[in-house]
Amino acid sequence: MKVGVSGASGRMGSLAAVTIDAAEGLHLIALYDPFTIGSIAGLTIDADRDVLDGCDIIVEFSRPDVIMENLAVWRSFGANVVVGTSGFDAQRVSELEELWANGPGNCIVVPNFSIGAVLMMKMAEIAAPHFAVAEVIEMHHDEKADAPSGTAIATAQRIGALAPRQGRRVDTEELHAGALGAEISNVRVHAIRIPGAVAHQTVIFGGEGERLSITHDTSDRSAFMPGVLLAIRSIPSQKATLAVGLETFLGV
Repeated sequence: MKVGVSGASGRMGSLAAVTIDAAEGLHLIALYDPFTIGSIAGLTIDADRDVLDGCDIIVEFSRPDVIMENLAVWRSFGANVVVGTSGFDAQRVSELEELWANGPGNCIVVPNFSIGAVLMMKMAEIAAPHFAVAEVIEMHHDEKADAPSGTAIATAQRIGALAPRQGRRVDTEELHAGALGAEISNVRVHAIRIPGAVAHQTVIFGGEGERLSITHDTSDRSAFMPGVLLAIRSIPSQKATLAVGLETFLGV
């Protein structure tokens, strides 16, 4: 399969390019990024989107502010697209549904490529109906382009869908705006941006006399690469034209 990477100069894009180049059965043929020019695996990073025309699969790691424009172009190429860019809340997914319609090509939005993170979200879904309140605390490096993370947004949405009563508040006055976090699907979400972090998330459930915490930690971005390769290899046979979440391919 001929694969191209968009956002190839970023942390995830560059690592994905190196990983794809070394993977059996995949052929890295093109790299795109308008913001930083260089080379990876012997390929020049091109600033022209047309360099990705002819790819069977495009892996998208561009910045959130340009992602929708990019996806419209990749759709016109007829490529299958694996989207790793963060920030796909319900509204943006709805926009993508309208954009992608029936293809051509399949598209999957992956909030987190870590197998452990996918299992963490699944465990949170299992716990959600049994607790009165849930909150999400996520932590990433201080150069991450957006907050909260796509994983945190997806987690909150899934919890809220399964347990709409979530979000019951105590009588606490918020002395400084934002102290209690952002509210997504009735779930409070707190984002921390700090040097030295990669990706961390804890979901805390509270009930009468007990508390349950589900935590996932990532110490190196290499943890995301098995998920990237799984998505690339699986997307041509994806049943739905548009899907969200790596669990589509994990059976959970």
